[in-house]
Amino acid sequence: MENMQHIISNWLPIKLIESENEVYFEWLYLSDIPFAEPFFEETIAICSSHSYNLKRFKLISTAENLIDWSKELDFVELKGLVFHVSRCGSTMLSQSLAMSSENIIVSEAPIIDEILRSNFFDLHTKTVLLESVIRLLGQKRFPEQKNLIVKLDAWSIFKASYLRSVFPEIPFALLYRNPGEVLRSHQKMAGMHMVPNLIPSSVFGITSKEIQEISFQQYQALVLEKYFQGFLDFYEADSNIIMLNYNDGMKNVIERFICFIDVDFSENEINLMLERLKKHSKNENVAFVGDSYKDDILSVNLDEVNLLHEKLNANFIEDLAR
Repeated sequence: MENMQHIISNWLPIKLIESENEVYFEWLYLSDIPFAEPFFEETIAICSSHSYNLKRFKLISTAENLIDWSKELDFVELKGLVFHVSRCGSTMLSQSLAMSSENIIVSEAPIIDEILRSNFFDLHTKTVLLESVIRLLGQKRFPEQKNLIVKLDAWSIFKASYLRSVFPEIPFALLYRNPGEVLRSHQKMAGMHMVPNLIPSSVFGITSKEIQEISFQQYQALVLEKYFQGFLDFYEADSNIIMLNYNDGMKNVIERFICFIDVDFSENEINLMLERLKKHSKNENVAFVGDSYKDDILSVNLDEVNLLHEKLNANFIEDLAR
C-alpha cells in the first residue's frame, strides 16, 4: 500500500483518450506545483515542463487503473461545487479562495467535463470515475490542505441533477451576473462556448430551429438564456444550494459562499481573500478597476434573458431572506 501510494502521489489524470472502442487516461506529474493559476489548464501547462512530463512516452492507464489508484491516496474533503454563467466573477471567487493554503481550488478541469460528456461509459462507471477523479484532484499533497472546492465549466449546469446524484450531500453554488455585462465581455473576447459549433449546441439544449438565421451576438444571448433557465430549474429542484450574484459585490459573494460551505477560516486568511479582490482575477499583478457596459453596444434582443435574470434575482432575494 505504501509503495503504491508513493508511486501515484502527485500524478493526476488530465485527459480522456478514446481509441478503437477503448478508453484510456493520460496522466501528468504535478511535482510540488499547487493549483494556484486562474485556470486548471494553466497549472497543467506549467507542470508540463517537468522532466517526467517531457519524456517521449506518456503515462497512460485504463479506467480501472484510475479507480483503483484513487483509493491509494490520502485526499481532502470536497466542500463545494461552483456553477456559473461565465464572466460573472467565478475566477475571482476561485482565486480568492486559493489564497488560503488550506484550500485546493480546481478551476474548470477538462477531465471532469470529458467524463461528464462521454458516451463511452454506462451510468454506474461514469459515477465511479467522477468520484475517483475528484479524489485524485483533491489528493493531499501538502500537510495544511483540508478543503477541496471545484469550479465547473459553465455548461455543467445542464448536468447538475446528475452531479447531485453523485454528490448528494455537497453544497452547490450558482453564481450569475447581469446579462448585459456578461454578453459585453463575450463580445470583447468570446469564450469557446459562446462561439457556434465549437461546443455542440445540443450541449446547451439549443435546437437547430432556434439557431436558424440567428446572429453571432444573438447566439451568445441564447446560450446565456439556457444557462439562466438551467439555474432556475435546478434551484427549484434542490435545497442544498445557494444563489450568488456578482452584482451584489464580490466581497458579499465570498463571505456568503464561505458561510454556506461551513468552513472556518482564520481572520487573516479571510483578509487575504478579500485583499485579492483588489487585483484582476486573471492577473494578480494588475489592479482591478471594474468594468461597465452600454446596451447599444450589444445590438441583441435581451427581452427573454432579462426576464430570466429578474427571476434569478427573485430567487437571490429569497436566499438572502433565509
